[in-house]
Amino acid sequence: MSERAIISDEPLDEAVIRAAVGDAAHGATVMFCGVVRDHDGGQQVRSLDYRAHPDAERFLEEIVERVTAETGLLVAAAHRVGDLRIGDVALFAAASAGHRKEAFEACERLVEEIKRGVPIWKRQHYADGVSEWVGL
Repeated sequence: MSERAIISDEPLDEAVIRAAVGDAAHGATVMFCGVVRDHDGGQQVRSLDYRAHPDAERFLEEIVERVTAETGLLVAAAHRVGDLRIGDVALFAAASAGHRKEAFEACERLVEEIKRGVPIWKRQHYADGVSEWVGL
Protein backbone atom coordinates (compact mmCIF):
# COMPACT_ATOMS: atom_id res chain seq x y z
CA MET A 1 0.00 0.00 0.00
CA SER A 2 1.27 3.42 -0.97
CA GLU A 3 0.85 6.34 1.42
CA ARG A 4 -0.39 8.30 -1.60
CA ALA A 5 -3.10 5.82 -2.67
CA ILE A 6 -5.16 4.18 0.08
CA ILE A 7 -8.34 2.10 0.10
CA SER A 8 -9.50 1.39 3.65
CA ASP A 9 -12.46 0.05 5.57
CA GLU A 10 -11.38 2.21 8.53
CA PRO A 11 -12.10 5.95 8.91
CA LEU A 12 -9.73 7.97 6.73
CA ASP A 13 -6.98 10.15 8.20
CA GLU A 14 -6.79 13.55 6.53
CA ALA A 15 -3.33 14.17 8.02
CA VAL A 16 -1.88 11.16 6.19
CA ILE A 17 -3.07 12.42 2.81
CA ARG A 18 -1.98 15.97 3.51
CA ALA A 19 1.48 14.77 4.59
CA ALA A 20 1.79 12.68 1.41
CA VAL A 21 1.69 15.86 -0.69
CA GLY A 22 3.69 18.04 1.68
CA ASP A 23 6.65 19.85 0.12
CA ALA A 24 8.51 22.88 1.47
CA ALA A 25 8.65 24.31 -2.07
CA HIS A 26 4.86 24.23 -2.45
CA GLY A 27 2.87 27.19 -1.20
CA ALA A 28 -0.54 25.67 -1.97
CA THR A 29 -2.15 22.47 -0.79
CA VAL A 30 -5.71 21.76 -1.88
CA MET A 31 -7.75 19.09 -0.09
CA PHE A 32 -11.04 17.65 -1.28
CA CYS A 33 -13.24 15.94 1.27
CA GLY A 34 -16.12 13.85 -0.10
CA VAL A 35 -18.72 13.40 2.63
CA VAL A 36 -21.79 11.15 2.72
CA ARG A 37 -24.83 13.40 2.34
CA ASP A 38 -28.40 12.80 3.52
CA HIS A 39 -30.10 13.04 0.12
CA ASP A 40 -29.75 12.11 -3.53
CA GLY A 41 -32.13 12.57 -6.44
CA GLY A 42 -34.86 13.91 -4.19
CA GLN A 43 -34.72 10.92 -1.85
CA GLN A 44 -33.67 10.88 1.80
CA VAL A 45 -30.51 8.76 2.27
CA ARG A 46 -29.93 7.13 5.66
CA SER A 47 -26.61 5.38 4.92
CA LEU A 48 -24.57 3.84 2.15
CA ASP A 49 -21.96 1.24 1.56
CA TYR A 50 -19.04 1.11 -0.82
CA ARG A 51 -17.70 -2.14 -2.23
CA ALA A 52 -14.38 -2.34 -4.07
CA HIS A 53 -12.84 -4.69 -6.59
CA PRO A 54 -9.90 -6.58 -4.99
CA ASP A 55 -7.49 -4.59 -7.22
CA ALA A 56 -9.08 -1.19 -6.51
CA GLU A 57 -6.04 0.07 -4.62
CA ARG A 58 -3.81 -0.76 -7.57
CA PHE A 59 -6.12 1.21 -9.87
CA LEU A 60 -6.04 4.14 -7.44
CA GLU A 61 -2.25 4.00 -7.25
CA GLU A 62 -1.99 4.02 -11.06
CA ILE A 63 -4.23 7.09 -11.25
CA VAL A 64 -2.20 8.89 -8.58
CA GLU A 65 1.02 8.08 -10.43
CA ARG A 66 -0.43 9.15 -13.79
CA VAL A 67 -1.78 12.49 -12.50
CA THR A 68 1.56 13.12 -10.78
CA ALA A 69 3.48 12.36 -13.99
CA GLU A 70 1.19 14.43 -16.20
CA THR A 71 1.01 17.48 -13.92
CA GLY A 72 4.43 17.29 -12.29
CA LEU A 73 2.68 17.84 -8.94
CA LEU A 74 2.29 15.78 -5.80
CA VAL A 75 -1.17 14.21 -5.46
CA ALA A 76 -2.63 11.65 -3.07
CA ALA A 77 -6.01 10.08 -2.31
CA ALA A 78 -7.74 7.76 0.13
CA HIS A 79 -11.14 6.13 -0.44
CA ARG A 80 -13.15 4.41 2.24
CA VAL A 81 -15.12 1.23 1.68
CA GLY A 82 -17.67 -0.57 3.82
CA ASP A 83 -20.68 0.83 5.66
CA LEU A 84 -20.75 4.63 5.99
CA ARG A 85 -23.18 6.93 7.75
CA ILE A 86 -24.29 10.45 6.95
CA GLY A 87 -21.35 12.79 7.57
CA ASP A 88 -18.64 10.13 7.20
CA VAL A 89 -15.76 10.92 4.85
CA ALA A 90 -15.74 8.67 1.79
CA LEU A 91 -12.86 10.30 -0.10
CA PHE A 92 -9.89 12.53 0.61
CA ALA A 93 -7.93 13.83 -2.37
CA ALA A 94 -5.06 16.32 -2.23
CA ALA A 95 -2.63 18.13 -4.48
CA SER A 96 0.17 20.54 -3.75
CA ALA A 97 1.88 23.04 -6.02
CA GLY A 98 3.79 26.26 -6.00
CA HIS A 99 0.55 28.18 -6.54
CA ARG A 100 -3.13 27.62 -5.82
CA LYS A 101 -4.46 27.48 -9.40
CA GLU A 102 -2.32 24.47 -10.31
CA ALA A 103 -3.14 22.74 -7.02
CA PHE A 104 -6.91 23.24 -7.49
CA GLU A 105 -6.76 21.97 -11.08
CA ALA A 106 -4.71 18.90 -10.17
CA CYS A 107 -6.99 18.02 -7.24
CA GLU A 108 -10.11 18.32 -9.39
CA ARG A 109 -8.50 16.21 -12.11
CA LEU A 110 -7.53 13.57 -9.53
CA VAL A 111 -11.08 13.33 -8.18
CA GLU A 112 -12.56 13.03 -11.68
CA GLU A 113 -10.07 10.29 -12.61
CA ILE A 114 -10.85 8.39 -9.40
CA LYS A 115 -14.59 8.55 -10.08
CA ARG A 116 -14.03 7.26 -13.63
CA GLY A 117 -11.30 4.71 -13.12
CA VAL A 118 -11.36 3.09 -9.69
CA PRO A 119 -13.70 0.09 -9.43
CA ILE A 120 -15.63 1.08 -6.31
CA TRP A 121 -19.40 0.78 -6.24
CA LYS A 122 -21.89 2.60 -4.01
CA ARG A 123 -25.20 1.29 -2.65
CA GLN A 124 -27.46 3.88 -1.09
CA HIS A 125 -29.95 2.98 1.62
CA TYR A 126 -32.97 5.27 1.63
CA ALA A 127 -35.21 6.32 4.50
CA ASP A 128 -38.13 4.34 2.99
CA GLY A 129 -36.16 1.08 3.37
CA VAL A 130 -35.28 0.70 -0.32
CA SER A 131 -31.64 0.45 -1.39
CA GLU A 132 -30.05 0.72 -4.81
CA TRP A 133 -26.64 0.59 -6.44
CA VAL A 134 -25.65 3.97 -7.86
CA GLY A 135 -23.37 4.68 -10.80
CA LEU A 136 -23.03 1.14 -12.09
